[in-house]
Amino acid sequence: MNQPISSRTSRLSGFYQKSVAERTAFLAQWADLTHDQIAALHCGLSITQADKMIENVVGCYGLPLGIGANFVINDREVLVPMVVEEPSVVAAVSFAAKLARSGGGFRTGSTRSIMIAQVQILDAPDIEQAGARILAAKPELLAAANTSPTIAAHGGGPVDIEVHFLPVTHTAPMLIVHLLFDVLDAMGANAVNTAAEAIAPHLERLSGGRVLLRILSNLTDQRRAWAEVTIPAREFSSIEAAGEEVIADIAHANAFAVADPYRAATHNKGILNGIDAVALATGNDWRAIEAGAMPTPHATASIAPSPSGKSFLTRRSPRIKLRAINPRTRQRSMVVWSCRWRSGLSAAPRAPIQPHRLRSRFLAFKARVN
Repeated sequence: MNQPISSRTSRLSGFYQKSVAERTAFLAQWADLTHDQIAALHCGLSITQADKMIENVVGCYGLPLGIGANFVINDREVLVPMVVEEPSVVAAVSFAAKLARSGGGFRTGSTRSIMIAQVQILDAPDIEQAGARILAAKPELLAAANTSPTIAAHGGGPVDIEVHFLPVTHTAPMLIVHLLFDVLDAMGANAVNTAAEAIAPHLERLSGGRVLLRILSNLTDQRRAWAEVTIPAREFSSIEAAGEEVIADIAHANAFAVADPYRAATHNKGILNGIDAVALATGNDWRAIEAGAMPTPHATASIAPSPSGKSFLTRRSPRIKLRAINPRTRQRSMVVWSCRWRSGLSAAPRAPIQPHRLRSRFLAFKARVN
């Protein structure tokens, strides 16, 4: 008989030393897999299924599916599926999760699942007056944007309208309307894009301009998830160094990533090693995750003055606390953290920069990296 859920543990000592058959058998018992589910682990996608997913199919491409072991997340024992071609990623993740167990495991949380649809308005005679008229018509626009009966039946749907002015661009002044849409547990792209299409004629009438793009944004700063872990300093101790010394060096390495965009890119690649692997294993859009998290001047200028590492360390002797702002596997944004010096290291999220300051921040970044 299978073990009851309450007695299962993700702490898998020596799991890497077992054969593939032994690992599969253990996983089948641990997760109560059916025969069809076990077969799918080894067979994967059929060519018939692949041909219905994308265009011009000529075959299937395989990648290894591994298990991230040792995880405790919100007091639950969890085995994490990971698809990745790079050696050592699964091992590193499992080792980190083993360290995290000593501090009670990971704690996670999230905001509401608010996605943003952007509607680009050109040729408005007066963009400020157009923006005022659009905001005054918010009830009308939200009603027109309520285009998903399924999401609405579960309590989701459009929640707000925002206007953003871009008076200086490479071509012409623009008025950008943000439709905020609570997609609940859906990824939300189709629902958000449909809602943006629905309000486009209303926006043209209200603004006197012409609507061009109407599409979701992958910079989902209102749909965030996070994970926190506290690890006792003793877990970092070795023959070469005491735990406190290791913690101090980790903090220095993290500060390097926060301050320097070249290090930040490599730092964030390490984080995305794990995130992308889980996104792939669960059939999610890892490109959208990376698009919202990439340390580019354009993406991060709206959040912080320079690209920064997407995790931050808080040193609390004799423990170390790591706050990693990670995207939801559904969708997906990272938040840049900045350091505020007090008694030791602490971290706090930056408030979003106001739109009128974005251009100056972007130009300052370009000058610095060039």
